[in-house]
Amino acid sequence: MLTDRAGKFMTQREFPRMAAIAVEVTSDGLRVTSENEGTMEIPFEPDSGERGRVTIWNSVCDAEVYLGPVSEWFSDALGIRCQLVYMPDGSRRNVNERFNEGREIVSFADGYPLLVISEASLADLNGRIDEAATKADRSVRAPLPMNRFRPNMVVADSEAYAEDGWVRIRVGEAVFRSTKPCERCVITTVDQANGEFDGKEPLKTLASYRMAKYVMPEKCEALGVNETAVLFGQNLIAETPGATITIDDTIVVVQIR
Repeated sequence: MLTDRAGKFMTQREFPRMAAIAVEVTSDGLRVTSENEGTMEIPFEPDSGERGRVTIWNSVCDAEVYLGPVSEWFSDALGIRCQLVYMPDGSRRNVNERFNEGREIVSFADGYPLLVISEASLADLNGRIDEAATKADRSVRAPLPMNRFRPNMVVADSEAYAEDGWVRIRVGEAVFRSTKPCERCVITTVDQANGEFDGKEPLKTLASYRMAKYVMPEKCEALGVNETAVLFGQNLIAETPGATITIDDTIVVVQIR
C-alpha cells in the first residue's frame, strides 16, 4: 500500500495518477512501471525492518516501510512524497464486524478482500450511458472498460446484475461469500490508462437507476449502506483460503438471497 509520510493510505480518489503505475507480480516480488520513472523490481518484503502505524479508513495497524529507493521511486512517479508499506504476518486488519463470521481479514484492500462483477452488468450500464448521450444530442462515448471498476473476478454468461442476488458461489474448489454490494466512488471516473479524471460517467448514469434506495430499499439499514449510494458489483470473502481458481472456471451459485 502507498501512504503519505504520516502513514495515511493513498488512493486514486485524491491521486488519480496512481492508475498509470503498472504493477506485475513476479516470482521474487513486484515489478512496477511508470512512464516517467521506468521500471523497478521490489522484493515482497522490505529489508529495512522499520515499522510504523498506518491508517486505512477507520482501521489502524502495523506495517513495515520500504525505505530509500523504493519509496523515492513512487514519490517521483506520483510527484508527491509517499512511501510503500508492507503488512507483516503479525499485523491484522479484520473485515467489517458486520460481515465478519470469524477472524476474517482484509489486509490493505479498500474495504473487502474481493469484488465480483458480471460482463452483462457492464454491458447494460454502457448501453444506458450511450442512450443518455444520444438523447442529449452529444457524441456517443466509447464503452467504459471493466477496469474502471477494478474487480478481482469477472463473470461471463450471466444475466445483468445477477451478482446482486448471490450469497455464496463456488468456483472450482473455492467458495466465496457475498457481504454487500459495492458502493462506487469517484475512482470509477478515472481513466485507468492515463491516470486522469474523465468526466462524470459512470456515476452520473449509475445514480439514475442503481442507488441503494432503488436497488434494495428494504436492506439499506441492515447492510449499513447509505440509501443514495450507487451500487455496482458485489464484495466477496473467500471461505476456503488457499484454494485455486483459474480463467474459464464455472461459477456455481450455492445460495441466493
